Amino acid sequence: MKIGLSTGGGDCPGLNSVIRAIVRYASATLGHEVVGIEDSFNGLMVRPYKIRPLGLKDVSGILNRGGTILGTSNSGNPFKLKPGQDPKTCEKSQKVVEAYHELGLDCVIVIGGDGTQRIANQFIQLGLNIIGIPKTIDNDLINADFTTGFETAVEVASEAIIRLQSTAESHDRIMVLEVMGRHAGHIALHSGIASGAHVILLPEIPFNYNAILAKIEERRKLGHHYSVVVVAEGAHEEGQDKIYQVRPSGKRNLGGIGQVVADKLSEISGSDSRITVLGHIQRGGEPCPRDRILGTLYGVKAVDMALNGDFAKVVVMRAHKLQAVTYESISNGYRQLESNDMYLNAAEAIGVCVGR
Repeated sequence: MKIGLSTGGGDCPGLNSVIRAIVRYASATLGHEVVGIEDSFNGLMVRPYKIRPLGLKDVSGILNRGGTILGTSNSGNPFKLKPGQDPKTCEKSQKVVEAYHELGLDCVIVIGGDGTQRIANQFIQLGLNIIGIPKTIDNDLINADFTTGFETAVEVASEAIIRLQSTAESHDRIMVLEVMGRHAGHIALHSGIASGAHVILLPEIPFNYNAILAKIEERRKLGHHYSVVVVAEGAHEEGQDKIYQVRPSGKRNLGGIGQVVADKLSEISGSDSRITVLGHIQRGGEPCPRDRILGTLYGVKAVDMALNGDFAKVVVMRAHKLQAVTYESISNGYRQLESNDMYLNAAEAIGVCVGR
């Protein structure tokens, strides 16, 4: 077989472990050809193509490297038209289809989050054989318990919370940490539990300042005049909209709720507060062991699916088992925390305030 391989969307830890597993298994072990497509689908929209053969030497030493050796892009949607552009003159998607056939690819393994996989699903409708591998630090892909990159993001956020806790205690401050996650609170919840945060604010539970203040007062009565609050970027107060930052391009990105919470808590509690926005630090650097293992498992499973002709599906980890699910089953929305989530229940059981 001739297998194409691409990484799309935002980068995250563990991508190179997936690439390495696919190349080592498909090429080095089984003797098939693997072609790396650079910068997501962009690599097939340009002429000459941005591709390169991948062999054992190319993936040597990349297991613990952050980012992706193939490059990535979250602005290369071949199906997206610019304002005022005539659909008849937009041939980007057709260029990808032409490249697929001209290169003689039998399939493309697409490593990406929900946005990238939605694009991949559109190419499936155009007749391309595609297998998806989920990756996103937000861990919000439907039907997947864990996505590549999540565990490392949790580890990074957890360390930040622990560091903030010591300075909060030293100054009797409220330290607020804003973490990523988009519209799901997985990073905030898991890192908050792992590091002993006192308050965790989640997109799934609109928060009430009175509940947070009650937690702060409860700690003061115990002699603890400091608190650590973890805020997911998609969290919002009851009755209020989520907060976005508008970029010069006009694009709106979630973010800024941490500053709002820090200012309000300082006002109503009488304690000094500080805000730290962790941002892209969560996405970079060396992947943790669990992400390297998960990436390897996903890569091997995807190759097996390719050899069996099991296309138009996405590999997911569910109930600690690798499964192949249809693209349709992951395409409608994102996976938020459920009301009976065992991590959420455990957090509240040990006295963590989630803003209600």
